[in-house]
Amino acid sequence: MNWLTRSGRPLPSSIVGQAERARGDDVSRREFLALASSFGASTATAYALLGLPAPASADTGESEPPSANGTSVRIQMEVRPLGDPRLFDWFQAANVTRGWLEYLVSYENDGTFQPQLLHDWEITNDARHYTLRVRPGVTWNDGTPFTSADVARNIARWCDKTVPGNSMAGRFAALVDPATGQLMEGTLSTPDDLTVVLDLPRADISLIAGMADYPAAIVPEGFDPDRMLEVPVGTGPYLPESVEPGIGAVLVRNDSHKWWNAGNGAWMERVEFIDLGTDPASFAAAAQDGRIDMTYSVEGDFIEVFGGMDGWVENKVNTAATVVIRPNQKAEIDGRRPYADVRVRRALQLAMDNEILLELGYANRGIEAENHHVAPLHPEYTPMPRPEHDPAAARALMAEAGMADFEHELISLDDDWRRNTADAAAALLADAGIKVRRTIVPGTVYWTNWASFPFSTTDWGHRPLGVQTYALAYRSGEAWNEFGWSNPEFDAVLEEALATLDIEKRRALMHRCQQLVRDDGVTVQPYWRRLFNHTVEGLEGGGHHIGFEIRPAALRWT
Repeated sequence: MNWLTRSGRPLPSSIVGQAERARGDDVSRREFLALASSFGASTATAYALLGLPAPASADTGESEPPSANGTSVRIQMEVRPLGDPRLFDWFQAANVTRGWLEYLVSYENDGTFQPQLLHDWEITNDARHYTLRVRPGVTWNDGTPFTSADVARNIARWCDKTVPGNSMAGRFAALVDPATGQLMEGTLSTPDDLTVVLDLPRADISLIAGMADYPAAIVPEGFDPDRMLEVPVGTGPYLPESVEPGIGAVLVRNDSHKWWNAGNGAWMERVEFIDLGTDPASFAAAAQDGRIDMTYSVEGDFIEVFGGMDGWVENKVNTAATVVIRPNQKAEIDGRRPYADVRVRRALQLAMDNEILLELGYANRGIEAENHHVAPLHPEYTPMPRPEHDPAAARALMAEAGMADFEHELISLDDDWRRNTADAAAALLADAGIKVRRTIVPGTVYWTNWASFPFSTTDWGHRPLGVQTYALAYRSGEAWNEFGWSNPEFDAVLEEALATLDIEKRRALMHRCQQLVRDDGVTVQPYWRRLFNHTVEGLEGGGHHIGFEIRPAALRWT
């Protein structure tokens, strides 16, 4: 039997051949769904290859009419400053702009990629040639047709590595000219108004996943981030009524946008984001008082608090979201770079116990990790031995590095689980005889400086592919490389992994990458998070997304 992509082309035989091996367990099935859908298989086809029925709503292209029970929804979420989406480094900003700035592709909780502004796509077996087909009939909200030229312009913007903080350049590194920091000449063409062709100088299997990530919002021609609220041109169904960081944001349905007046979503007339800070007690109080209908994400003991409230529904999802406790190897403190010494970094790892960090930091609502930032949910993951916990060896290494009397300042945001994790880490360091001082900073300080703190905690969201996380955060010179780490061998092996379609071969390459991250003491990465949020009964479309997305157009009352 021939298995076809959405566009009617045969799926690569190497993918079809992996279906049988993927039927045995949930993790393997998830890996297969991500791979098959990224190469253009519909959800129905990907599930059929596994011998499973597709979800009832998969690829129907249809939506049921909304109920008349409600026209607005109130969502608890921190409201962050907006700006150029390719510079976004927090999910919450994208959840506001998602009202009018959409995406080419979406990533779903079952691991599949779904077309959005794209209608379909094809990738050749060698992962060097991509054909992207634009969804016909889409318009910007000013009436201008959405075409391949808009897609090409956005890809060129993403590839501009000269823009400080542009993490999209890391996602599309295969298309970036290292000499100019711009889109490489001859790699992109638009044969017609609905087709974009990418010819990569080297293979990269991660581009579709990159298009689904939250900084990949599609912006219009002449986009000016300083005027994006004044002139909110986009393809989405909402317009911003107000955005006040730290207070709230309001989206209102744009009923004049004909593209979204075809029964395909946008049931709410008004979507309100209410910023209640970082204390979950305030979320619970607002829920009890009837001031919110949905939470963004809830951690710790307040999961049980919400679970005991009448009229509220718990939503949960297993993820590769995590926290890192990391030294910045480039950071200077009093004229020295303490974390450039691998002995210091290894000492920090040896002093930690990830089991304790999971218990005290996240109340055991997750699974223990192995200090290399590739998760069991990632297709490329290979198990590794549990990280060693040896306080005496940690103390000895710190002394050998001449750092026995150095006081480490461990910085975290002032919220529940990140603060608790950092507190537990500091206690473990102190127990090992390593001097440590805790500093807790407010969000306004943390969000601005997260990548440059010498020693701090940072939370990382779920990414579909392990190679994607490594390319964003661990490859030399990337905007999100907060570790200040540079390892030529790692970079070379990662580049080969990005070019490898066969999952077993890629897993072997990534095992080497995992080992390099651990051996170099790059980070303490203690656990993988199970995520929870809560919605009032009758609200659909608000369950916790694996990538922290809130999709205003999907919310409705039933």
